[in-house]
Amino acid sequence: MLGGGGRAYGASVIAQPALSLTDLVLGIVVVGLAVQLRRVPRLHRHWLASFWWAGIAALAGAVHHGIVVRWARPAEISWAAISVLVVISVSYLLAATVVEVLGPGRVRVFWLLRSVGLIAYLSAAVSGHAGVTAMLMCESLTMTSVLLLWGWAAVHGHPLAPAVLLALLASGAAAGTKAVPPDITGLVGLDPTSTYHLAQIVGMVLLYRAISRRAVDPTDEVRAGQFGIA
Repeated sequence: MLGGGGRAYGASVIAQPALSLTDLVLGIVVVGLAVQLRRVPRLHRHWLASFWWAGIAALAGAVHHGIVVRWARPAEISWAAISVLVVISVSYLLAATVVEVLGPGRVRVFWLLRSVGLIAYLSAAVSGHAGVTAMLMCESLTMTSVLLLWGWAAVHGHPLAPAVLLALLASGAAAGTKAVPPDITGLVGLDPTSTYHLAQIVGMVLLYRAISRRAVDPTDEVRAGQFGIA
């Protein structure tokens, strides 16, 4: 068990221990899920890409919080790069959703929905509010499109919709932990963002289980064929 000196040494090595280690755990779990998804038959590559990019973003976040954050300018560049990785992951999530819900060959629909977030960010940039925070806020519009598509799919009986919606709502609830006062999350020894990292694992695991169902439920295969995705 580490004494006071050991903890001080650890803190000197890792700039932001809680943020870095929880991001590391999230990244390892998501990359592990991505590896498992490679074994799921007939899974669209967009799902796999979304998981890989999300996992890479989390691992990059671990390095950012653990090391890079010590230096202001490199930290700004690092955070911007991580934000781009998140945008890529969300883009693949939207692409996978379009394919699953509307069927293949809907490139125009994808770019129409994707442009919502892009146009919002360009508007922010023109008004002088460009930045990582603005970028991530605009991505919430893309996530709204994803939720609406799966909501439509649920109404029309898509076999994957209930489980996917549960996963997306769990991820949304995880994001909500960032707004929890630090004195509350501090009861478990974490700050709000570190709590978010760990809570996000639940959403990713639920999403993995949702999209891998087709491998074990033949009934879902038949029903999915009605949406042109089987």
